Amino acid sequence: MKLSPDAALGVLVVLSGAALMAAGALWKGRAVRPLAPRRARALAWQAYLRALTRSAELAIASARNAAGRGEPAIVTVEDVVRLAHERFGYEEVVRDHAAAALRNAYERGGCAADTVTDAYSSIQ
Repeated sequence: MKLSPDAALGVLVVLSGAALMAAGALWKGRAVRPLAPRRARALAWQAYLRALTRSAELAIASARNAAGRGEPAIVTVEDVVRLAHERFGYEEVVRDHAAAALRNAYERGGCAADTVTDAYSSIQ
C-alpha cells in the first residue's frame, strides 16, 4: 500500500494535533500558576508601588481642588492610605510606604508653594 504525499502530510498533521492535545491535557492549568515565584512577587511589589504613587497623586489633586482660593491644600498620609484602599483594593498599606509615595509626589509636583503635608513628619 502506497501513500500519496498529500495523504502522508494529512496523517502528519493529524498526529501532531493529537500530540498537542495530549500535551495540553497533561499540562492543564500550568499557565495559571506563576512559573517564577520571585518574578511574581516583584511584579506584585511594582503594582503596589504604582498604586501608592497614583493614590498620592490623587490625594494631592483632590486636596488642591477642595482648597479655597488663597488657602493651602492639606494632604495627609491617611488620605493616601484611604485612597489606596478605596480605589485599588489594598487592605493593608504600610504607613511608611504611603508617606514615601506622598513625599515623592509632593516633590515631583512642586507642591511646596501651595500644599501642606504630614509626610515628612513620619521620617524616622
